[in-house]
Amino acid sequence: MSEPVSLQDRVVIVTGAGGGLGRAHALLFARHGAKVVVNDLGGSSHGEGANVSAADRVVEEIRAAGGTAVANHDSVTDGARIVEQALDSFGRVDVLVNNAGILRDKTFHKMEDSDWELVYRVHVEGAYKVTHAAWPHLRGQNWGRVIFTSSTSGIYGNFGQANYGMAKLGLYGLTRTLAIEGRKHDILVNAIAPTGGTRMTEGLIPPQVFEQLKPELISPLVVFLGSEQCQDSGQLFEVGGGWVGKVRWERSQGVGFDPREGFTPEQVAANWGRIGDFEGASHPQDSFQALQQMMANLQKYPSA
Repeated sequence: MSEPVSLQDRVVIVTGAGGGLGRAHALLFARHGAKVVVNDLGGSSHGEGANVSAADRVVEEIRAAGGTAVANHDSVTDGARIVEQALDSFGRVDVLVNNAGILRDKTFHKMEDSDWELVYRVHVEGAYKVTHAAWPHLRGQNWGRVIFTSSTSGIYGNFGQANYGMAKLGLYGLTRTLAIEGRKHDILVNAIAPTGGTRMTEGLIPPQVFEQLKPELISPLVVFLGSEQCQDSGQLFEVGGGWVGKVRWERSQGVGFDPREGFTPEQVAANWGRIGDFEGASHPQDSFQALQQMMANLQKYPSA
């Protein structure tokens, strides 16, 4: 049996924590001893309006259960103010869960600039702003955990979610780079692609399935990723309905052409089957590994 996961006296910021996944995350972090900053602007799932009561209710729940929490009502695009409140209230910040999000679903040919820009601002710019504000403090104490919320819509694509899919896969690109930059300071950065029954997914998932996809079935992974026990970084996990799996990139062995002579579209067509053959596929873990096959091809055909 593994030792209990504890976040005693760690300070955790959870964005978008007034309901759904964020609320479940905040409550579970508090039950594991963390001091929680419950951030939520209180807007609609489409990014409209504001209401302070959402975050306040979650703070009341945490305090009623004997935990420690404060509410924050700022937009994630004002990320520095959220981090400032954590510092003012608790003197530090240890864990950041970038959970806030909205939907503006439309097919691409009907999408307006405002639909694209608002989804980008909340998901990408908002996560950047909060994380960028917290980053110097995590570096200064040589410890931190950051969790980004990606989506299967970004990994695999989904009809009517070009804006959302773009934003969610972009956050995984941010995850990978910050994992590299943060490692020497013991700042570990991971991403989750959750499937949960929340107001954002209500109506998109059959009712009988929706009821089983409880947000509470996502949070145990998030709390573990925010703990000292977690030593993984730069990873992506799908999670939902009580199931957790790790996702990795896979690449075929490909085909090498002579770089001295170049190659033609006809040669690409003739080798298309081999280019897409995943027999013996590789799984690059970083840019260096990703370049190894290309470099091997260059060495195969040395310059004259």
